[in-house]
Amino acid sequence: MSVSSTHPRPLPLIGWIARDIGRDVNIVFYLLAIALTVLVLAVKTWGLVALTMAALPMVPVMFTFFVWISLP
Repeated sequence: MSVSSTHPRPLPLIGWIARDIGRDVNIVFYLLAIALTVLVLAVKTWGLVALTMAALPMVPVMFTFFVWISLP
């Protein structure tokens, strides 16, 4: 399968979440519980490095947020 595929759901995880979110909103909470469990297991395995790697993607998000709230 090529990268420029016209398949309606190229990412299976995102596809079924987007499809089922209209039927069951609790899926968001299930995914949050799964993500938190994965983070706890990663910290148990690799220590504080896992927390650092989990926080790293939030840096541009927070930078954008701070720029947004400082606009006049």
